[in-house]
Amino acid sequence: MDERPAHALRYKADSSMRLALDHLGGGQVDGVVSAGNTGALMAMGYHVLGTLPGIDRPAICSAMPTLTGHCHMLDLGANVDTSALQLHQFAAMGTALAARLDGIERPRVALLNIGAESIKGNQQVRDAAALLRADTTINFCGYIEGDGLHRGDVDVVVCDGFVGNVALKACEGTARLIGARLHSRFNANWRSRLGAWLVRPVLNGIRAELDPEQYNGAPLLGLCGVVVKAHGGSSAVGLQRAIEVAARAVRSGLVPALERHLGSVAR
Repeated sequence: MDERPAHALRYKADSSMRLALDHLGGGQVDGVVSAGNTGALMAMGYHVLGTLPGIDRPAICSAMPTLTGHCHMLDLGANVDTSALQLHQFAAMGTALAARLDGIERPRVALLNIGAESIKGNQQVRDAAALLRADTTINFCGYIEGDGLHRGDVDVVVCDGFVGNVALKACEGTARLIGARLHSRFNANWRSRLGAWLVRPVLNGIRAELDPEQYNGAPLLGLCGVVVKAHGGSSAVGLQRAIEVAARAVRSGLVPALERHLGSVAR
C-alpha cells in the first residue's frame, strides 16, 4: 500500500491490479473493483484505459449519507492538487453521475468551502465557482460547509482530493465514535442493557444507515471504463457493496452517459 504509483506502473505489469485493468481494456470484463493502492490504481487506470474527452484527471466519487438519502462527493483522494478547471470537470462528472444513477433531472451541485459567502475560500475554489456559475449545464448552488454535508441540501459536493479524503475519513471516524459511545453507555449496567434491548430495532437501523461499509465502493470517474475503488480495510460486506456499485455502473451505462454529458465541457 505504500508503494509509489510510478514504481507500480513501471515494474508491476504482472500484478493482479494491472492484469484486471488489462482485461477491462481488452473487453474481457465489464468492470474492475480493487481495494489496493489508490495511487497505483489511478496511474494504471489512466495508462491502460485513458480518460474521457474533456477530462484531465479521474476523480474518486462516493455516496455520502444525508438526512434525505445521499449525495455524491468527489474527489475523495485521487488528486491532492487540482486546478479550478479540474474542479469544474469534477462537477460535470458528478452531475452526469447523479442524473444517471439517481434519475435527478437537474442535480444540485456545491463546492465544499470554509464558508457559504462568495468571498470565502482560496483562489482555486473562487475561480472554480466562477466557471460553474457560467456553465448552464450545471445546476450550481454555491458553497457548502463541512457541517452541511449530511443535510441533504445538494446532490453533488465537489472538492479537491486532499480536502475530500480528510472530510470522508472524519465522517467515518465520527460514525464509529457514535457507535462506540452508544455501545459503551448501553452496556454500563442492567438498566441500560434493558433499555438497549427495548430500542434494539431502532439502533440496528441507525447503525446500518451510518455504517461506512454500506457506502463502500467509489468509482474513478473520468476513466474510459468502470473502475471502482474499495476501502483498503474493507470487510466481506464492504467488498460486496463495492462490487454492487460496479455492476450498477455497468448496467446503467454510466461511462457512455458521462462521455455524452462531457461533450459540453471544454479543456
